Amino acid sequence: MRHTNLALLLAATLLGCSLDSQPTPPTTNPDAGGGGNDAGPEPTDAGTDAPADAEPPPDPVPPTMFVPTAAGKGGAAATVDHRGTWAAIEALKAGGNAIDAAVAAAATLGVTDPFSCGIGGGGFMLVWLADKKQAVVIDHRETTPQGMKHTAYYENGAPIAFNDLLTSGLSVGVPGTLRGWDEALRRYGKLPLADALKLAIFVAKKGFDVDATFFDQTTRNIDRFRQIQSTRALFLNAAGDPFPVGSIFTNPDLAATYELIAKNGPAVFYDGDIGKDIVSTVTNPPFTADATIVSRPGFMALSDLSAYEARVRPAVQTTYRGLTILGVGLPSSGGLTAGMTLNLLEGFDPASMSKTDFLHLWLEASRLTYADRNTFMGDPEYVNVPVEGMLSAAYTAERRAFIDATTASTEAKPAGNPFAHQVDPSGAKAKPPAWVHAGESPADLDPETTHITVADSFGNWVSYTCTIEYEGGNGMVVPGRGFLLNNELTDFNIPATPDTPHPNVLEPGKRPRSSMSPTIVLSNGAPVLAIGSPGGATIITTVMQILVNHLDFKMPIDEALAAPRVSQRNAPNATSNAEPLFMSSPEATALEAKGHAFSDAGLIGAATAIRLNDDGTMTAVAEPVRRNGGSAMVVEPK
Repeated sequence: MRHTNLALLLAATLLGCSLDSQPTPPTTNPDAGGGGNDAGPEPTDAGTDAPADAEPPPDPVPPTMFVPTAAGKGGAAATVDHRGTWAAIEALKAGGNAIDAAVAAAATLGVTDPFSCGIGGGGFMLVWLADKKQAVVIDHRETTPQGMKHTAYYENGAPIAFNDLLTSGLSVGVPGTLRGWDEALRRYGKLPLADALKLAIFVAKKGFDVDATFFDQTTRNIDRFRQIQSTRALFLNAAGDPFPVGSIFTNPDLAATYELIAKNGPAVFYDGDIGKDIVSTVTNPPFTADATIVSRPGFMALSDLSAYEARVRPAVQTTYRGLTILGVGLPSSGGLTAGMTLNLLEGFDPASMSKTDFLHLWLEASRLTYADRNTFMGDPEYVNVPVEGMLSAAYTAERRAFIDATTASTEAKPAGNPFAHQVDPSGAKAKPPAWVHAGESPADLDPETTHITVADSFGNWVSYTCTIEYEGGNGMVVPGRGFLLNNELTDFNIPATPDTPHPNVLEPGKRPRSSMSPTIVLSNGAPVLAIGSPGGATIITTVMQILVNHLDFKMPIDEALAAPRVSQRNAPNATSNAEPLFMSSPEATALEAKGHAFSDAGLIGAATAIRLNDDGTMTAVAEPVRRNGGSAMVVEPK
């Protein structure tokens, strides 16, 4: 978010809440050092006393807070908003590691970027642990309530429209964000959860300036926000309008919620009063008396919250141009789809062809991998996904043969048969299930979500994407708690009839398929690059395009991230979504000569990245323009 003069004054106040000015001795993993221990102590719900308010000193505002690119050493961070980046850097300065800093940033973004993320949602955190030389994924994706049947999204035998599901109790998955933070900190962090929440509490109490992004997001959602009592009370003024740019926005309810969590731990959220309020909101949506939105209560129970667990999973690993590419696995399709795309591109040499020719190959490769993504991928605890077959060299070669090197596809590509390359424990080739060609992929309309990238001086790196799904989630603020709930369950496929099988249909306890693609790149076994982005199903193509720009076209990481974007996700015709600047580029003109067409998608994504330079310094990068610009900082600037 781009700053205003008022933001400069406010940031000077916010800097008074430096963690190192009010230290709290670590009570968890005191010897975690470079990256925590592998398993850490058994997670519990016990917290520490909530912090007292800090008094702001007259510190000047560092100009590096408001820039999209920063280089230096001692650690680095990049987010969509300067207050989130500042929180991460302050956590590092206080002795925390990258895991602590990522949680501090996410908690603060829950205050300043509440329409994209927060404790009412979920996410995927990819962590590189320096002392273990190991990557782990903290999967805290939302889950379906146990009492919710697969027929819940149908009325009179027909699917309920997306817009009717969006702002309802039916769209809300059991939130996983707080459990994910707690899991990450207790296993791999150096600071307790209460310390990680300090800066977020301070910002929520003292307030921040409303910028153009916050104002625009509120305006786009105003029709539904006005019809929800708790949301109207928090995000609109007395006249029912958005708070104007430059005004100070405070969220004392969220500050109190964070303080309650800091004092009592996650138990108060998953087993206590906050959880009860979440359930009440889902089962009895707080619409106004004159609301025109049809109230569709959800099925969530407190037992769903009590039973929620974050999953610690291995990373998906592929190689590209001699580098190791780490991503997150299912139920996110991001790492697997990206890995399949890179495998296809590995068979082509960008140095032997024009940039246009290679972009053509990438767009065609993306068609093929999205065909498989949409057909086979879902929650691995519910469906058998042929991961081994999809990533195999034989299947890659088989699929690469479908790429025409000179002409664009004019229709959607069919999925392949990776099961033919998947071996079951008996040694027999696996067979595709009945659902392989059934159902349609969700529209993936969500342009929101947020991404946090952090690296510390110990060698730990975090690439973290978190979300409440749609811009503004399901639109319902939990009354008195200050945060929005997600609409994550609309990420499930909704076939024409409820009995149509598909790997990504709603089932009790199931996690909907995601496109989140936090990525870390290793060279000689150590991280050199981390990237990620919001943007619904375009997340994967955004991350891929940044990698191609940087690794194949040799663009500096800031230019690779800022470059105009295009996204092909197996469209039914030759059209790819593209940004206006891409559509007016020479590459687009040359691609059109190959049969490609482009539709204006506005701006795509809002990525962040960190690059390790040859001299040992780090370059942190955020968007210079998209979403009004992001923020990159380092602990010790050059």
